[in-house]
Amino acid sequence: MIQIEGVRARYSRSGPWVLDGLDLQVPSGSLLGLLGPNGAGKTTLVHILLGLFPPQSGRVVIDGLAIPRQRRGLAGRVGLAPQTLAFYPGLTVRENLEFFDRMRSADRRGRGARIESALQRTDLAGQSSKRAARLSGGLKQRLNLAIALLGEPPLLLLDEPTVGVDTQSRQFILEALRDLNDNGATIVYTTHYMDEVQRLCDRVAIMDGGRILVCDALPALLREARDLEALFLRLTGSALRH
Repeated sequence: MIQIEGVRARYSRSGPWVLDGLDLQVPSGSLLGLLGPNGAGKTTLVHILLGLFPPQSGRVVIDGLAIPRQRRGLAGRVGLAPQTLAFYPGLTVRENLEFFDRMRSADRRGRGARIESALQRTDLAGQSSKRAARLSGGLKQRLNLAIALLGEPPLLLLDEPTVGVDTQSRQFILEALRDLNDNGATIVYTTHYMDEVQRLCDRVAIMDGGRILVCDALPALLREARDLEALFLRLTGSALRH
């Protein structure tokens, strides 16, 4: 699904490399946990995968599309739940979903079904007429996820979707992602929470300094180290949150 080779990226001509020769393969149908300390380059990598930020060198291919040159072809194939909430607080839950579905697709006939599916998958049907600003923190994150799920894209990019949410919403989001992956979605999941990675992911990549330090199936990584946290600490010199 994703092939990244030798990607280098920085935000200014004289600035430091945020990504420095990064290589990563994400097979279709996998749920990849992307771990790294703050400043490792995780969010920059997500922006590159969306075609929002072109790297200075290297190769990025998503589902056969060369990015960013064929970025328009990603419409309907990739869903994003960013780290910051990305919807309109003055609109209701349903109005937000209608707006973002119009942005993604010209198919009016299927709009209602796509919105209902997103509401059901995130358990927001009962909140659909409520203004987004009045939702709890956990429900706001669910709306963020619901927007990403519009049209059931085969690839989901999730940037720390459970930060700051209550225990019930966190549990719901994790179960929803597991179900999506079981039904064929490829998911790249960035997080600082070790327990989420070990519960959800079948593959894990650890990055630091703009490079992937290790990427393998979770059981294989656990055979190399006492536990995942010990491996992360050894490779990066940092500790993750639990």
